[in-house]
Amino acid sequence: MNIGHRGASGYAPEHTIAAYDLAKKMGADYVEQDLQLTRDGVLVSLHDETLDRTARPTAESAPGDCTGPVREKTLAQIKTCDVGSWFNEAYPQYASEEYVGLRIPTLEEVFGRYRKSVNYYIETKSPEAAPGVEEELLRLMDEYGLTRPAAEKWQVLIQSFSPASLQKIHALDPSLPLIQLYAGAETSQTIQPRLDLAATYAVGIGPSKNDVDRPLVEAAHARCLDLHPYTVNETAEMEGLINLGVDGMFTNFPDRLEAVLGKDAAAGKTGASLASRANAACRES
Repeated sequence: MNIGHRGASGYAPEHTIAAYDLAKKMGADYVEQDLQLTRDGVLVSLHDETLDRTARPTAESAPGDCTGPVREKTLAQIKTCDVGSWFNEAYPQYASEEYVGLRIPTLEEVFGRYRKSVNYYIETKSPEAAPGVEEELLRLMDEYGLTRPAAEKWQVLIQSFSPASLQKIHALDPSLPLIQLYAGAETSQTIQPRLDLAATYAVGIGPSKNDVDRPLVEAAHARCLDLHPYTVNETAEMEGLINLGVDGMFTNFPDRLEAVLGKDAAAGKTGASLASRANAACRES
C-alpha cells in the first residue's frame, strides 16, 4: 500500500489540496489526513496542534490568527492563513507560485472534493485535547457515504497513537478498520507484547520504520494485523521493508514507492479492496 504522507508532502505543502491532488496523480493508494478540531468544532486537516510552523498571516488575518493552538481558533480565523508560502521558503527546489496563498482544508472540503474517488487514511491527533473529534469524524463519514465502503473495502482507514481514541471509535462502530500507531521511541521488543490488545480493536499497526524487523512483522501477521510503517522516503529503505514483508508504508514521495513497486503496484481502490479481503480471510481462518 502506497500511502501519501500528508499528501505528496515531499513535493507540495503538506495537508493542502495541492499535495493531495499530487499524491493521487503519483500513484498513492491512500492520502493521509491528520485531524485537528477548531474552537467552533470543525475538523481541519493539519498535522501540528499549533499553526506556527506552517501558517503565515495574510492581509485578511487579524493579529494572532495564524499562531498558537488550533483548538483556540475559529475556522474563520484559520481560513485567513497561508499554508503554502512556508514550503516555498523551506524547499525552493520544489517551490511554485501556485502554493502561495493555499489555505487549510476542512475534512468536509476534502470529502466534498474527492468523494469516493480516493482512499483516505485519517489520524485523530491528540484526541484527548479535542473532545468530540471521533464523533464528528464518524458523522462526516456517514454524511458522505464513506462508512460502508470503509467497513467493506477499507476506503477509509482510521489511525491514532491513542488506544483510547481507537477503542472509542470501535465501540461506536465495530465495523470500521482501525490502525494502532506506535511512537518512534518504541522498539520491536516493546510493541510485540501489546499486539494482542491491538488485535481486539484494530486491523493493523503503524510503527516507525526504524522499529520494523522480521519478528515484528511475523508477530503482527500471526494476529492478522497489517503493518504500515512511517515515514519511508528512500528507495533502499522501501525495498528493505518490502523484503521484510510489510503491507504498506507512508512516504512523502509516492512516485518513488510506485517506481519500486513497478508492475506489482495495484490501482488504489483495487489495492485497498485486496488488503481488506486478505485481512478478513486471515481472521476467518
